[in-house]
Amino acid sequence: MKDRKADAFSQPFAKLWTARFGLVVLAALTVVFLLAGGAAAQSAGQSTASRVIAGNTPGFVTTAKNNGPEEASTTISVTLWLQPHNRAALDTLAAQLYEKTSPNYHQWLKPAQLISQFAPTEADLALAKQFLIEHNLKVTNVGPANFSITAQGTVGEVQKAFSVQIDKFTVGSETHRGNINNPTIEGPAAAVVAAVYGLDDYTATHPVAQVTNAFKSGKSAATTTKLSGVTSDGIFYSGQCFPGTATDVFTTGGALPFATYTGNTYGQPANGGGPGSLPPCGYDPAEVQTAYNLNGLYAEGFHGEGQTIVIIDWYGSPYITADANVFNSLNSLPPLTPSNFNIIYYPYNCNCGGIDPEINLDVEWSHAIAPQANIILLVPPSPTFADINNATVYAITYGLGNVISGSYGAEESLVPPVILEQSSLISELAAVSGISTNYATGDYGDYTVFGIPPTVSTPADSPYATAVGGVSLATNPDNTLAWQSGWGTNITGIVAPPFAGSYVADPPLNFGFQFGSGGGASGFFLKPSFQKKISGKWRELPDISWLADPYTGAEIVLFDGVGEAVAVYGGTSLATPMFSAIWAIANQEAGVPLGQAAPYLYSMPAGTITDVVPVGSKTNPTGIIQDSSGFHHYTAAALAQPLDGTTSFYSGIYNSPFDDEWDIVTFGTDTSLRTKIGWDNVTGMGTPNGQAFADFFTSAAIVKK
Repeated sequence: MKDRKADAFSQPFAKLWTARFGLVVLAALTVVFLLAGGAAAQSAGQSTASRVIAGNTPGFVTTAKNNGPEEASTTISVTLWLQPHNRAALDTLAAQLYEKTSPNYHQWLKPAQLISQFAPTEADLALAKQFLIEHNLKVTNVGPANFSITAQGTVGEVQKAFSVQIDKFTVGSETHRGNINNPTIEGPAAAVVAAVYGLDDYTATHPVAQVTNAFKSGKSAATTTKLSGVTSDGIFYSGQCFPGTATDVFTTGGALPFATYTGNTYGQPANGGGPGSLPPCGYDPAEVQTAYNLNGLYAEGFHGEGQTIVIIDWYGSPYITADANVFNSLNSLPPLTPSNFNIIYYPYNCNCGGIDPEINLDVEWSHAIAPQANIILLVPPSPTFADINNATVYAITYGLGNVISGSYGAEESLVPPVILEQSSLISELAAVSGISTNYATGDYGDYTVFGIPPTVSTPADSPYATAVGGVSLATNPDNTLAWQSGWGTNITGIVAPPFAGSYVADPPLNFGFQFGSGGGASGFFLKPSFQKKISGKWRELPDISWLADPYTGAEIVLFDGVGEAVAVYGGTSLATPMFSAIWAIANQEAGVPLGQAAPYLYSMPAGTITDVVPVGSKTNPTGIIQDSSGFHHYTAAALAQPLDGTTSFYSGIYNSPFDDEWDIVTFGTDTSLRTKIGWDNVTGMGTPNGQAFADFFTSAAIVKK
């Protein structure tokens, strides 16, 4: 699959999808809510007039260029998502399960209880199936616990069945289909259908990032280092990303303009060094474990034993087990075997998996943080919301694990609201089952770089999910934490690479924002109770953060098409599996399932979470350029542009090993988002302080008071 990502020269239209789920059941209230009824509780014998499903159009149809009708003969899949039963009781229970004064505190539902009290019935499913068949659509799959039913048909048949018009749209650099009006469900099925998936083809993407060239070359930068000749100490790239200060003098072929830059430096060459090495720095597991105080936790005997992390990644990879075990061998981690690592394809294997750094990030780094936890890689056949949501419901209703990790998302404002709601419902079902769904908040700040108003990523936006943002990391020579900034990276070009003439950029070229932690206020979900101390009325992202900046990224091993190689990647796709792993260890320490992580994070004691605050430097680079008109002085702030109101930042002079260009890299500049003392919309509450974080979740710390 082609990852949709931005660089300094293009702005593909990204997308965001939200999930808000809350599932809770109270035996004492069940009868009350059954009497109260609801659309989903109607029996198959009841008849209902047609109903328009409001909020079932994608956001882009009102802003993107309409290119006319989609081809009527094109075959597409549509999925009817069915109403849960007793939704009010579910919402009530979801609150009570996390309230220590409630008799239902931590009385998690078993899968059978969840299904019997809240899932659609066989009668509901029969109504939906009847609707599809009557409209000449071929049923292809029924989702777990009857929450969905999928069918195929031509665009023409689908338009007729749901009384919609489906057109083609230019969305940034992509073409998507989308329905321009809300679908109508006719007859008895109107009582049981909550949403129609597949009328548009907008999908989730992986927020995975890698350092790239700022100057365009027309050639891809190298992305891996071969394993041949590398020792087994796990160190391929330097963990010292900020080696000191320097003064560098440049000319343009020995003539004007001249330039002198003085200040912090960023990056060191990989083993052997020199242009062509990649990248300038990267952390291995031992370095991260030290920086985030995990070694004391391991010394106590907590490595995730008895816990299972469920990772959801579409397509799959035929190389992941071999890749991960090379990574494990090099980093003295236990191997992955059938006893601790399983791959489940749901509902079928599309046989379309290939090289996928996202899967390597998720599996290798969840294992690096919780090396004795079991891992299930749950693979849906596509990144459609229907396939991802069905896989997640499968994980919940089959009780696969207490932690679900999802390194994916889409722009909330572009996803149909009813799909946001159904995605959130799934996180709610997990929350009442004692499961935490942890989702990445994205890699493009507030998403305005794509030419859209500020928005957040879904399903991280759900009040029932835990949203994971990102930071940049600097370590001391002994690998302890030196400083962290909220992840937001700007690039300024100061000397062009040889392919472009090695000229001194006069004035410097502010390529601007490259990527950064997603965050901000949801435009759909209201603020959950655990965020009551945060201003505003909307759900705010993120809740927590961890290492994400690819400029201070993490090593992975992956098959690059020829052989095993090492690369450095980042993104909230890195932060999310790392947090999911420490949450698994927290569950181990508690001795019981903890459920959704987010509600705990806002009341944990000092020292368990490290607050991430603005970081500055007195030695940020400054520059002097001499040209035919004289001398021109550039302050650190001028070289860091655009700062978008940021006043504290850390920057460094960088000689790119990709193409030998020279840049200023600025850390801590994340679009309109800002770090501050306490919770902020870049890093949430901060980063876990390893041992102290997990040790808080002893049985004594979580029992009802």
